[in-house]
Amino acid sequence: MKTKNDRLDEILSLAPVIPVVQFDDVDDAIKTSRALVAGGLPVIEITLRTPEALQCIKAVAKHVEGVVVGAGTVLTRQLLHDCIEMGSEFLVSPGVTQELLEASAKTDVPLLPGVATPSEAMAMMAEGLGFLKFFPAERAGGSAYLKDMGAVFPDLRFCPTGGLTAEKAEDYLALENVACVGGSWVAPKAKIVAGDWDGIEALAAEAAALGD
Repeated sequence: MKTKNDRLDEILSLAPVIPVVQFDDVDDAIKTSRALVAGGLPVIEITLRTPEALQCIKAVAKHVEGVVVGAGTVLTRQLLHDCIEMGSEFLVSPGVTQELLEASAKTDVPLLPGVATPSEAMAMMAEGLGFLKFFPAERAGGSAYLKDMGAVFPDLRFCPTGGLTAEKAEDYLALENVACVGGSWVAPKAKIVAGDWDGIEALAAEAAALGD
C-alpha cells in the first residue's frame, strides 16, 4: 500500500516546476490550468488567497484533463477538509501547526508543510514526513542554505518556493535534495488577466525543460 510520502514522491516527480497560482475567476482557472498542462506542467498549486479559490480548485479538478491540482496556503483544519472536498490531491502550507498535522493524519491526502530551519525540518522528520516545502526560499537563505541542509538531512527532499525565477530555479534543481520547485513566474497575473493562454503555455514549456 502506498504511503503519503510515496504519493508526494510521485506528484513532485511529474515536473521540475509546480506553478503557484491564485485566481479570481473560475473560467480563468480552467483556461490557465489547461495551458499549463499543455506546456508540460501537470501539477498546479492553487493558493487560498481569494474568495473564489475553493471553487477554482473544484472546477480545475473536474474540467482539466491530466491535471494534479493541489491547494496552497492551507492554514487550518477546516480549510484542509474543504480543499479535499473540492478535489485537492495534495495540500501545501507555509508552515505547520499541530492542528494541521492531526487533521492531515486522518486523511489520505498528503501534506507538504513549509519549513525554514533545521529545527523545523527535524520536527517534521519526527512526524514521518519525507518531503517538505522550503519557504520563503530566497529570503530564508536560498539554494546555498538548502544545500547545507542536505548535508545533515540526506533523507529529506524539498520543494523550494518563494521569490524564485526561472534562473534561480535552476540553482535549486541542481541540488540532490530538491524534488522540484514552486513559483508564480510561470503564470503571471498580467497574462491571466489578458487571457494570454499561449504565452502561459510557452512559459510552462520553458519551465518544464528546466533541470534537463
